[in-house]
Amino acid sequence: MAGAKVLKKRIGAVKNTRKITRTMEMVSTAKAKRMVDRVNAARPYNEKIVEIMKSMESVVGEGAGVLPLLRQVEHPHRVALLVVTANRGLCGGYNASVLRMARARLVEYQKQGKEVQLFVIGKKGNSYFKFLKVPVKKVITDVDDTFQYDQAKHLSDELISGFAGAHFDRVEVISTVYYSSALQKPRLDVLLPVGAHTEEDEAELAKKKLTEPVNRATFLFEPAPAFILKRILPHVIRATVFRKILESVTSEQIARRIAMKNATDNAGSMTKSLTRIYNRKRQAGITQELAEIVSGADAIG
Repeated sequence: MAGAKVLKKRIGAVKNTRKITRTMEMVSTAKAKRMVDRVNAARPYNEKIVEIMKSMESVVGEGAGVLPLLRQVEHPHRVALLVVTANRGLCGGYNASVLRMARARLVEYQKQGKEVQLFVIGKKGNSYFKFLKVPVKKVITDVDDTFQYDQAKHLSDELISGFAGAHFDRVEVISTVYYSSALQKPRLDVLLPVGAHTEEDEAELAKKKLTEPVNRATFLFEPAPAFILKRILPHVIRATVFRKILESVTSEQIARRIAMKNATDNAGSMTKSLTRIYNRKRQAGITQELAEIVSGADAIG
């Protein structure tokens, strides 16, 4: 029965693991629901402020000469790359997909001879780049489901100051975008200069221009467009960074919920399988003992 005892011990260990993964699944479900509500609550402000900025596209060229956040560099040499990851694992491929994209972008810029300064959110991203021996300019690890706007504002102001002071020619963000509860994907976006796009975005915009009617309405701005842009652009950057971090944390909780649900289901299946094997071994052991008793009785008789 030694084999059966080992199986019984394994069954107990799997059951204990299942309790842990089930609890983590329930916690992640509650956090994901709360984060989805926060994302939905933050979207109206973000969409409206971006809409206001887009309504001024006709005067962006006019303000580009005086506003540092609209400074366009034809061949950017210094790039700031913000990578948003999690502090913990056990969330499927959430961290791996973001870090894979970040590494590909980093290698691409290195081949072009450009200088890249990394801003990393999350312990997983910091550990990854430390393993690759890639220097990181700043690491932020106090980001979780209680993340607040003031934290995003502090980071945004640092990026804005670096771009306005010509320390960076371009600021990009790699994060996980929350499309729905069933779809979250890593994405690369250009944060600064305002109005710049990636090659993928340019292709999408080109398609939209071919299919959508052109709106040539004119607007009268008071005060001057440059003054309005100067006030609104920092708010656009802060709102964008805040939204991206919120969506990343939301995606993390959803990924962890799915991973823990899969682990719980697998633990349940493993428990059933081990229990069947244990019962067979136990039954075989009892049958053997009965056979030995009968044989012994026959020998005595």
